[in-house]
Amino acid sequence: MYTDIVDLREFYESGLGQTAQRMIRRRIRTIWPDVRDQIVLGVGYTTPYLRPFMGEADRVVAVMPASQGVSFWPAEGPGMVALGDEADLPFGDNTIDRVLLVHGLEGTEQLRPMMREIWRVLAGGGRVLAVVPNRRGLWARADWTPFGHGFPYSASQLKQVLRDTMFVPERTRHALFMPPLRSHFLQKTAPAWEEVGGRWFKAFAGVTMIEASKQIFAGVSRRAAQQPVKRRLIVPLPGGAAPAARSGSPRTTIVGGDSVDCQQPYPRT
Repeated sequence: MYTDIVDLREFYESGLGQTAQRMIRRRIRTIWPDVRDQIVLGVGYTTPYLRPFMGEADRVVAVMPASQGVSFWPAEGPGMVALGDEADLPFGDNTIDRVLLVHGLEGTEQLRPMMREIWRVLAGGGRVLAVVPNRRGLWARADWTPFGHGFPYSASQLKQVLRDTMFVPERTRHALFMPPLRSHFLQKTAPAWEEVGGRWFKAFAGVTMIEASKQIFAGVSRRAAQQPVKRRLIVPLPGGAAPAARSGSPRTTIVGGDSVDCQQPYPRT
């Protein structure tokens, strides 16, 4: 079940939420350093992480699940958020270049349909970046944060989900190593926690991030599939039984070095 939109908004307005946002956003930006001339879609509750792309991407939009609720974003200018069904995204096939998935996988009750929809709207060569609570991390146990709700994933579990829904995992990153406490001291030292944790304690990160590409299967053209198979006409040697003739067979063949004109079909034996 999704975390309610009111709880999500209150968390990201708090000091702890702002710190978590900065740490995760910094890691997302290292994975996607350049999105110029691309369309970026956020699924789940992604608005805290989409703002850095606004001045760079060709277009930035977000879809919030109906069971979660929706909040207007951005505060200035026209709205870029839609309320919809995560299993029925309001976009055409192959129209999106990047999909950012935050507070989505761990809360959805339509996991496979949602991932198939993301696969459908992604263009060839498109990428999806899934951000989920890490099963081993402290944040997955902190139910006073959105990361403590829903189903957390290990890196291997998330990779399996992506493979099962026709994606190819490309890169794995981790973030949010500071304890999920409201201490101002911990929040100020968050960059140091990220530096140390990113080197030595990746297994205990608060969130796991995996970027995956859209898998496209090879096909067989209809023309090649319908092309008739060429068969040879077999002419028996003297003393052998003659097989039935086939329609469309060659009219002339070579037997023992002599040319034989097949004017009439061979009788069936």
